[in-house]
Amino acid sequence: MTFTARLTLLFGFLWALLLALGLTAVYWGLGQGLEQRVETLLVEDARRIAALYASGESGTVPGTGGVEIALYDFSGLPVYLPEPRHRIPKEVLAAADQTVRVYRGEAFRAAFVTSPLGVLAVSQDTAFIAELSAQVAQTLALIFVLALPLGLFAVRLAAVWATRPLAEAASSITQRDPLDLSPIPYQGPDDELGRIVQRFNALLADLRAARERERVFLTEVSHELRTPLTALTGYLERLAKNPRELEALEGARRTARHLTRLVEDLLALARGEAERTVNPHIVDLREVLSGVASEYPGTRLELPRVPLEVLGDPDRLAQLARNLVSNAVRAAGRPEGVLVQAGREGEEVWFTVVDSGPGIPPDLLPHVFERFARGPGGGTGLGLAIARQIAKAHEGTIQVASKPGETVFTVRLPALAEEEVELD
Repeated sequence: MTFTARLTLLFGFLWALLLALGLTAVYWGLGQGLEQRVETLLVEDARRIAALYASGESGTVPGTGGVEIALYDFSGLPVYLPEPRHRIPKEVLAAADQTVRVYRGEAFRAAFVTSPLGVLAVSQDTAFIAELSAQVAQTLALIFVLALPLGLFAVRLAAVWATRPLAEAASSITQRDPLDLSPIPYQGPDDELGRIVQRFNALLADLRAARERERVFLTEVSHELRTPLTALTGYLERLAKNPRELEALEGARRTARHLTRLVEDLLALARGEAERTVNPHIVDLREVLSGVASEYPGTRLELPRVPLEVLGDPDRLAQLARNLVSNAVRAAGRPEGVLVQAGREGEEVWFTVVDSGPGIPPDLLPHVFERFARGPGGGTGLGLAIARQIAKAHEGTIQVASKPGETVFTVRLPALAEEEVELD
């Protein structure tokens, strides 16, 4: 059942219920009003007739039509009773006094009051009320039969009109291609549905941006893989011609290591291993940084003489430092433009990677640690994202500050407490 049908069913039921209750209230109110009116007129007639008898003078009372005047003695026996069906019981008449009282008989109403001659009663047949009520009930039933379908039709039109933007949005979603991430057209009011569509369109925009980043990423990865593979092929061809050429062998090894690191980055990012897989050891950060700096000859290194021990995974920490240094070398254009420093402040061990490159554009700076975020210097857009994951896995932080001519990445890790023991 569609949402429009459920809405129609719900409000149709409410319409039928309210219509029935309203017509019932009209029927009941009309009957009660007629009975109240008859009793009011009888009380007025009884009061005027009693006053006329009390004065002892002759006179007439304005007629109200259809009333009977009866006289009872003070014991309740009838003295004059023109209509036997309107007889009031003796036990009721026993309570008579100078205050006009009303008696509700089976098919009549009577008002009675004491007078010098006895108990005076004025009564009227109420069968006409039942007859009129029956006619009113038939009329109201006809109104219900006619008004119910008209109301249901109006409810249906209102439900269709109210849910038309929802139906159009649902139709647009179900009919579109699964790969179509264009915004959903919506021309309705800015209500709950409008806000849902706006939020969904914002999500589609994020998906379009993500798909574009992935497209650019795949293009860049293809380039990153093709370039070293071409170089590796060249080195291998040289080795095939001259097996003793050590330069070609070293180049092939270096290119293979580059490819290995690239594939590891891809796997780590895809699996989230940078956050999950940490094999803790007592690590001297100086050794990690020295090893990474040696991979980029010319990189300047400033380390303290005292150990910088942390509890962490040496391979992951090396990957973190390597990604930062590689990024810095790419930005500076040469290893000599990169400076690696380290030290300890209180309960933290820190190291910085500074490059003399052109700096990170201000609009890119808040996004440098996001996946596929690429600056003008190229790269896959993975290294910094993985570096942040590794720092987070070690309960550390990584920050960046940049200006034209200088970019500084700072990593802070919890220092190894003196009471901690070696775990490997």
